Amino acid sequence: MAEHLASIFGTEKDRVNCPFYFKIGACRHGDRCSRLHNRPTISPTLLLSNMYQRPDMITPGVDAQGQPIDPRKIQEHFEDFYEDIFEELSKFGEIESLNVCDNLADHMIGNVYVQFREEDQAAAALQALQGRFYSGRPIIADFSPVTDFREATCRQYEENSCNRGGYCNFMHVKVIGRELRRKLFGRHRWYRGSRSRSRSASPRHRREREYREKSRDRDRDDHRDRNGRRPDRDRDRYDRESGSRRKHGSPRRSRSPPPAREGSEERRARIEQWNREREEKV
Repeated sequence: MAEHLASIFGTEKDRVNCPFYFKIGACRHGDRCSRLHNRPTISPTLLLSNMYQRPDMITPGVDAQGQPIDPRKIQEHFEDFYEDIFEELSKFGEIESLNVCDNLADHMIGNVYVQFREEDQAAAALQALQGRFYSGRPIIADFSPVTDFREATCRQYEENSCNRGGYCNFMHVKVIGRELRRKLFGRHRWYRGSRSRSRSASPRHRREREYREKSRDRDRDDHRDRNGRRPDRDRDRYDRESGSRRKHGSPRRSRSPPPAREGSEERRARIEQWNREREEKV
């Protein structure tokens, strides 16, 4: 019985615990939910509820005055917010991922999830955020049960095929630009974002991974063969480069070809000649 309850914990079959709160740390029913919301007492992840205020809050793509907004301005506004939040929260420890929801439902709109490397770093950040404000609004922060963002994000949204739009019950994570990602997370560090090992990658991600693997294989084959030596074309190129350098330096030594191997008749004639010479000496 205990094994069965453990296997269905946090799933749709679990009639006691809320699966949505377990996966995304938020539930559209809120405190009126018929299932339990097990709030963690410690976690590496913090939820900053409804913190990001997008410029087109009322109608997507339109400002409060009813005027259309340039999508580039919306993205610029978001990245300014993202960088501001990242720099402030990184004072408390190394950030593994920082995700901002693009959903429109009340329980998810503007939610910010920050995952630190260590739990004590998240605890320090939570304590420092108590009673603080951002853009004139109080920051509502709490520990979140979400540690696996792959289970929390909408796969169809990543593939641009979600038909629920902004009211989907799974995270629609806003994406930052490449330059900002390199600036914040480092050039050689893989940005985890909403990815995880527990769910299979989307077809687009699989194609990108296969392309990277094939590129690495081609690069490795271009530099080394199976025995760890340079391929012939690399040796030829190296010889040509060396030859061009030798034009201005010492001449290149020419190697004489190896002697041709004698046939059986030639060897018998040579032996007979040696015997005659030895008999003459005697």
